[in-house]
Amino acid sequence: MSDPVRLGTAPPETELPGASDAQRQRLASALAEPLERRRDAVADVVRTYPAWPAAWAALGELARDDVEAYACFRVGYHRGLDQLRQAGWRGSGYVRSAHPGNRGFLRCLAGLAGAAAAIGEAAEHERCELFLQQLDPRAGDRPSPAP
Repeated sequence: MSDPVRLGTAPPETELPGASDAQRQRLASALAEPLERRRDAVADVVRTYPAWPAAWAALGELARDDVEAYACFRVGYHRGLDQLRQAGWRGSGYVRSAHPGNRGFLRCLAGLAGAAAAIGEAAEHERCELFLQQLDPRAGDRPSPAP
């Protein structure tokens, strides 16, 4: 008799903790500032919550140029990777945008992909795009901008 077919389990899924009410309120207030003060207000949020990828994503989205955006998104991406590892992620499995806590990290990764393309880092752009697809193949569009 032949061995039965064994169906594997789905890849693991990691969910980062969501932001606190204080974090969300602080970022929302900073983003509501007039345009000429908005970037500095978001930078103050990053200073207060330097490990929060959503704050880095917001700062990257307000960057003055592609190099600054690249730097912000890269820091947020690495802070998110640290948190994923602390949450049990071992380099594979899903990190879906359906979970609010994951969105800041995914925004940083998407922003890093775009900024890499903008500064001519084609290989990094491709790696980031592939990584996004692997982390959340059903996302289609980029994660929601909500923190």
